[in-house]
Amino acid sequence: MYNAPVLRRNAIATACLVLTASAALAQTDTPEAQLETVQVTGNWLGSGQRSVKNFGGARTVVKRDDFQLTGADSISDVLRSVPGVQITDNSSSGGSAISLNIGVRGLEGRYSPRSTILLDGVPLSVAPYGQPQLSFAPVSLANIDAIDVVRGGGAVRYGPQNVGGIINFKTRAIPERDTAMDASVRYNKYDGGNSSTQASAFVGGRIDGGLGIAMMYSGLEGDGPRAHNRDKVNDFALKFSYPLTATSEVNAKFSYFDAWSDTPGGLTREQYEADAHASFRTGDFWRGHRKGLDVSYINTLSDTREVEVRAYFNQSFRQSLLGNGQDKALTQFANSPRHYNVGAIEPRYTERFTWGGARHDVTAGYRYLQERADEKNINFKLADSSRTETRNSENSTDAHAIYVDDQIAFGQWRVTPGLRFEDIKMGRYNVLTKFDQEISNTKALPSVNVAYLLDKATTLYANYNTSFGSIQHLQLNLQSSADTLQPETAKTVELGARYAANGWQLDATLFNLDFSNQIVFVNTAPVFYQNLGKTRHRGIESRAEYAFGGKLNGLSVYGTYAYTKATQGEGKYAGNDVPFYSRIVDTAGARYKIGNFVADLSSTHQSKQYADDANTVTENASGSLGLIRGYRLWNASVTYVIPGDQRFEIQAGATNLANKKTYTRTTDTNLGMLPGAPRMAYVNVRTAF
Repeated sequence: MYNAPVLRRNAIATACLVLTASAALAQTDTPEAQLETVQVTGNWLGSGQRSVKNFGGARTVVKRDDFQLTGADSISDVLRSVPGVQITDNSSSGGSAISLNIGVRGLEGRYSPRSTILLDGVPLSVAPYGQPQLSFAPVSLANIDAIDVVRGGGAVRYGPQNVGGIINFKTRAIPERDTAMDASVRYNKYDGGNSSTQASAFVGGRIDGGLGIAMMYSGLEGDGPRAHNRDKVNDFALKFSYPLTATSEVNAKFSYFDAWSDTPGGLTREQYEADAHASFRTGDFWRGHRKGLDVSYINTLSDTREVEVRAYFNQSFRQSLLGNGQDKALTQFANSPRHYNVGAIEPRYTERFTWGGARHDVTAGYRYLQERADEKNINFKLADSSRTETRNSENSTDAHAIYVDDQIAFGQWRVTPGLRFEDIKMGRYNVLTKFDQEISNTKALPSVNVAYLLDKATTLYANYNTSFGSIQHLQLNLQSSADTLQPETAKTVELGARYAANGWQLDATLFNLDFSNQIVFVNTAPVFYQNLGKTRHRGIESRAEYAFGGKLNGLSVYGTYAYTKATQGEGKYAGNDVPFYSRIVDTAGARYKIGNFVADLSSTHQSKQYADDANTVTENASGSLGLIRGYRLWNASVTYVIPGDQRFEIQAGATNLANKKTYTRTTDTNLGMLPGAPRMAYVNVRTAF
C-alpha cells in the first residue's frame, strides 16, 4: 500500500525545494522601515512575542532550574504541578518508562490521546492523526529545558487532538559560548529493595559565533517499585545551528530513542493487600525505538517580515507481548508489532503592518503530513505453540492543514482571531480479508483570543476555541458498516487573569469545554466504534507563588488548585462523572535558599475517582472496578551547590515521605488494581563546566 523510501525522498526533495526558494527570496529582498523585530511566530511556544504574560489563554511554563530543585525524575512528576493536568497512570499494559498518561480538564488520560504533545514543535506521537496515543513516548526529562503547557488558546496553530490543549517539550538549547558541558548520575532506591540508575550528559557550543552543535544523552536502567518492573531507556539527540546570512539560519536535530519496559500488571484486592510489590504477569513486556530528523530554515526578511520552513521525518517501532491472564491461568500471548513512518513539511510566513490605528502580526501557514503504518496482532497459544494472525492492517493518512491568525495590538488590547482548516484523507487495507477503504473529512476551526493588559503587572484574558480529534487507525478498522465515523469536535471558552509583581505570581482561569461527537467503543458482538459521546467539562484552575523579602529573603511558597466537573452528556449514564479523573487536584510547597543550600518541601493531592461510566462504588473481584480513594503525598529534597569553574551539585531527597499506599485501576484487558509507588529515596550528583 505504501513505499517508505518514496515517502522519504518526496519529503526531503520538497523540503529542499522550499528551503532553496526561501533563501533566494531573502537575497533579493529590500529592508523596510524599522519597527519592532518580528519574533519566530511560527513556533511561538516559548517565544517573546507571545509570552506567557500577554498570551490570551491559560498557559504554564515550567523551566529546568525549577523542576530540578523539586527532585522530579520524570516528565509526569513535573506535570503534576500544572493546574488542570492530571497524571492517570491507569494502564497496566503499557510500560511505565515508555508511556505518558496525561489528562487535561477531565479528558481521557490513558496514553494522552486528547492533547497535542510536541517535542520542539514536532508531534511526539508515532502517528499524529492515526495513532495519537503516547503508549510510546520517546522523550526524557533530563534532555528538556522547559515544558510549555497551553491548556487553551492554541488550537489554530497546532493539531490535531488539540481539545486538551498543547504541550511542548523544549529540548536543551545550543550554548552561545565556545564550550559548555555537564553530566549527572542519580540513584533511586524504593522501599522494598528495588533500585534504578539514571544518567545524563550534555556538551555543546558555538564556533566563533557560527556553527553551533549540541549533543545530549539521557539513560535509565533498573527496577521500578514492583516485581517484574525492569526498565531500560536510551535517549540521544544531536542538534546543529548554522547562520547562513546575517538574517537567516538553518537548524537541525537528529534523535534516537529506544526503550524496554516490563509490565507487572494488575492485582486483585487480596493480592494487593498481601504484597503490593508483587507481579503475577511475569511474561509481559513493552519495547520500542524511534529515529527522527527535524530541519528548519528561518529568515528575518526585514524588520517586519519573517519566513520559516520546517520539515521532519521519523520512523517508529513499538511492540508489546501481553498474556491473556495471570501466570497460573495463562493460555496464550498476544504479540503486537507495529511500524510507523511520518513525514511533514510546514512553511509559515509572518508580516507586520499598521492599519486602522492598530498593529497587525499576520501569520499564515500550511502543513502537509503523511503517515504510513502497518499494525499486526499475533496470538500464540501455549498448549500447542500455534500461531494465529488476528490483525494485519496497512493504514495511511494524508493531511493538509492551512491556518491563518492575526495578532492585533491597539492600546492595551491584544486580539487574535484565527482559522485552521483541516483536510484529511485516510485509508485502510486489511491484508487478511483484502478489504480496502478510503475516507475523507474536512473541518474548519475558528478561534479568537483576547488579552487586556490592565497594567504592567496584570493581564486579563478570554478566548473561544474550536478543536477536533481525528479518526484513529483502530477506530477506522473497527467502525460500524452502518455508520461512517466523523472526526470529534469540541468548543472551549476561557476567562482568566494573571498577575506578577511585588513578589507575587498569580493566575486563575474559569473554563467550559463542550465535547460533542466523541468516538466511543461499543462492547457488543461484534465490537465497533461509533460517534456517540458528549461530555461537559467546567471548572477553575489557579496558581499562586510568593517570594518573601527582608529577614525571610530566600523563602518562597507556592501552590495550585484545580476544580473540574466533567460529566457525561447523554446515554443511560448522563450526569455521571467521567471516569478516571479527580474533581479536585492541588499542590502546595515551600522552598528556602540560604547560601549554597536549597531545601524544597512539596505536596500533591487528588480527590476520589471512578473507574467506569456507571460510577460503580463497590469493588469487583478482579479489582478493576470500584471507587478509587483520593490521597495526598509529600516529597522533600535538599540541594547543595559547590561553586567554582567546575560546579558540583549534590541533591538528596525522598518521594512519598509517609510511604502511603495508593492505587488506581486498569482500563485495559490486563485487569486489576495498580499500586502507586512507595517511598523512594534518591541521591543525585551533577557537575557542570
